[in-house]
Amino acid sequence: MMQKSLAVTAPPSARRSALDMLARRNSSRALARVIDGCKRLLSERGEANSQAIAADLLPRLAALDEDAQLRFFRHLAEDFGPDPQGVLQAAQRFAEQPDAQRLIALTAVSEPPRQELLRRLNRAPGGTAAILQLRRSLLAALRSEPDLEAVEADFLHLLSSWFNPGFLQMQPIDWRASAELLERLIEHEAVHAIQGWDDLRRRLQPDRRCFAFFHPQLPGEPLIFVEVALLPEMPAAIAPLIDPASPARAPREFKVATFYSISNCEPGLKGVSLGNFLIKRVAEHLQRELPQLRTFCTLSPIPGFAAWLARDDAQPPARWAPRVSAARETLAAAGALAKGFDPAQAEPALREAIELLATVYLAHEAPTPRGDAVAKFHLGNGARLERLNWAADLSRKGLKQSLGLMVNYLYDLRHVEEQHERFVHGEVSASRRIRRLP
Repeated sequence: MMQKSLAVTAPPSARRSALDMLARRNSSRALARVIDGCKRLLSERGEANSQAIAADLLPRLAALDEDAQLRFFRHLAEDFGPDPQGVLQAAQRFAEQPDAQRLIALTAVSEPPRQELLRRLNRAPGGTAAILQLRRSLLAALRSEPDLEAVEADFLHLLSSWFNPGFLQMQPIDWRASAELLERLIEHEAVHAIQGWDDLRRRLQPDRRCFAFFHPQLPGEPLIFVEVALLPEMPAAIAPLIDPASPARAPREFKVATFYSISNCEPGLKGVSLGNFLIKRVAEHLQRELPQLRTFCTLSPIPGFAAWLARDDAQPPARWAPRVSAARETLAAAGALAKGFDPAQAEPALREAIELLATVYLAHEAPTPRGDAVAKFHLGNGARLERLNWAADLSRKGLKQSLGLMVNYLYDLRHVEEQHERFVHGEVSASRRIRRLP
């Protein structure tokens, strides 16, 4: 009776403390079972029964709470890394005699055991999806745990191999696709939000195309998709392209294929190159289907432009520095970065200043760490900076991020490799009209 009375009358804080202690104990036990399972999976016996052990291990991994999952990543970093002494000895032997066998031995001992652990986990049904989920959690943990960078490098290395575009299936998506797949498009559209089913239906009519990459281990789950508009000329504004009420064009008008949105659907694949391969493959597909297409371009946002304008670390070529400084003064005097900026009301001098600064931002900052992410993607993919478009995106997001500007990047399939190489070496390929602006 005494014990019962004490339990009932214990203060709430004591009960919470006891419950927290019990939860931590259960969490630690669950993690210990997972670590033991990982060691069994990596053992010689585990190699023979890897699929069964992995199948048992995956739900245990998924059930770990956030704290236990973080401790699991620390275990991967500390207990499943390469043996430093073994690596040193193998490196010394290779340095003494750099033959094939010693290189193979060095490579083998340098590979962290956690890579083989992930390979064996991947053999179980649902293993690929589980590893992607783990990487999503790992990327979040990295913000406060920089010591996990080596673990992240192993995840990225393996996923880059497993999701090599040679293994992926490109599929067109139209209105006849499953409702689940169409819902994925609405959910993951990251550039120009899809406003319901009528909007999506318009984006999938014959003068609009959508293509996605799929992986055999993730059926029905698009990894990345691109939306394309088939038009008579290069577009200068986004609103007509995404207007659900716009009339569909006849095939005889298809002269230009415009990539106007590309969206990643799987955060666990961050850093794995997919978009560049998808664009090129779609362009080749459309060229075969519609030989009259002569121009492949984008209508792209400039999401980092306004943020760059608000900073004061631009480094334009010295001969343009006075003009850039004057343009910034014009911008500041007009209060263009304040809320309520309307491109239609901008004086000619202000428009000229903004276009000059945008040109500098795209043509000269793109190869640097200050460059725009979208510009880096397309220019690094071998596109050419073709044209700036004033008042091209009057949405709240477009005005906030880029003062309403958008840009066309041109994909000339004959020159993408050459232009890619130029960008790698710090040079932006640009049209004459862009080069004339400054």
